[in-house]
Amino acid sequence: MTADEITAMVASGESETLEMKSTTKLRREATKTVCAMLNQNGGQLLFGVNPNGKVIGQQVSDRTIEEVSEELRQIDPPAFPSIKRVRVTPDRAVVMVRVSTGATKPYRYRGEAYRRLGNTTVRMSAEEYNHMLLERLHSDQRWENQPAVEWSVDDLDIEEIERTVYEAVQKGRMDDPGTRDPVDLLRGLKLYRNGILWRAAVVLFGKAERIGFDMPQCLLRVARFRGDDRSEFLDNRQFHGHAFKLLRDAEHFVRDHNPIASRFEADRFERIDEPLYPLLVVREAIANALCHRDYAIGGGSVGLAIYDDRLEVTSSGTLHFGLTPELLFKPHSSQPWNPLIANTFYHRGIIEEWGTGTLKMAAGATAAGLRPPEIEDAAGCVTVCFRHGKRLDLSARFHAEGTASFSPRLEHFTVSQRAILALLEQGERSLSLREIHARLAELDIRRLRGDLASLKAKGLVATTGHGRGARWKRL
Repeated sequence: MTADEITAMVASGESETLEMKSTTKLRREATKTVCAMLNQNGGQLLFGVNPNGKVIGQQVSDRTIEEVSEELRQIDPPAFPSIKRVRVTPDRAVVMVRVSTGATKPYRYRGEAYRRLGNTTVRMSAEEYNHMLLERLHSDQRWENQPAVEWSVDDLDIEEIERTVYEAVQKGRMDDPGTRDPVDLLRGLKLYRNGILWRAAVVLFGKAERIGFDMPQCLLRVARFRGDDRSEFLDNRQFHGHAFKLLRDAEHFVRDHNPIASRFEADRFERIDEPLYPLLVVREAIANALCHRDYAIGGGSVGLAIYDDRLEVTSSGTLHFGLTPELLFKPHSSQPWNPLIANTFYHRGIIEEWGTGTLKMAAGATAAGLRPPEIEDAAGCVTVCFRHGKRLDLSARFHAEGTASFSPRLEHFTVSQRAILALLEQGERSLSLREIHARLAELDIRRLRGDLASLKAKGLVATTGHGRGARWKRL
């Protein structure tokens, strides 16, 4: 490093990774900044440069370097920044302290933890400190790799374990273990060690009849709301069980409530039905939520909510290891919060390489004409939101080309008509007028008859039978 290089470095001013002090007499304030840089992205501290960027240097002796080193030793855990002298005049030098991001965060200086906020150093809150400490301990001690007290292999779904290993072998993600003994299979999945069953095994394979009592956080909440807020339910359910069961429950709910866009092509007699939200894209979001959520939150869950204008998947916990919603849509390395659970999902073939899930969701949503998914990390949960505004543009394109026509969109119906369609989409069996009215009791019977007649005229519902024996079904 030369004097000219120092001048070029400070030309753009202080930043999150660059701090300037005029003299080493300010080493206490400067060491706070070194501590903050250790807790974040590293950086460089320069003694002998004014805050306005003028390189002035100072007289630097061996004792000067010792004093800086002594102050840096007040950082805990111990850190070892590099300290160099850069001669700027024959009798004056700049002292450069360079530090990388710390390997054992969080760091404290004289009992306080610090972080960088732009070009300033601020105290770290207790919440931020505890969050960083939890991440530091995560590789060795985390919720999923602790013993599942009073659980045994007999309390697990053995068929699901066997199915997981079979599919892993079929997909080439695991060698055939040559046995079907459940203990050996769990050991191969790294869920059982030295006679101890890990909590991850319960999350993945625990029987539903027990898991709801011992681990209530293994919960899936699903809802279909009327409109674009939570003021009124069309359907609302809860499911307890292991992660693979919850994934299937979520898929069934999406199939029941996923709006359908229908079209006809000129050379085909059959109607082509397309779900508004591609199942593979939603499945990826739910699988990621099950893998990365924080199971240490006893009242936590995974949520699936469908509104008239969007579909949301939520999971308890926050993003970790410096990830932000923006970074998730760029190529990034992934450090799963629950690597044992995520690794089993990978072996099963449900998720691909770590760090690609959000990219796959974005690509799949865009290909289906949806807006790119939105991710929010707030209020103790992570939410992935799919909005279907772009899908409406797709229907307009088909009309313009004259090659297909879509059935009327849900937003073109009245609220009561949408409720009827949502109800009839929940299953394959038909419903009588009395059964429909019983489930949509808020609708006047005369209004209900009129709405059914209107939907029938549009080719969206049909009847079988006559009079009181007539039954209605969704086309």
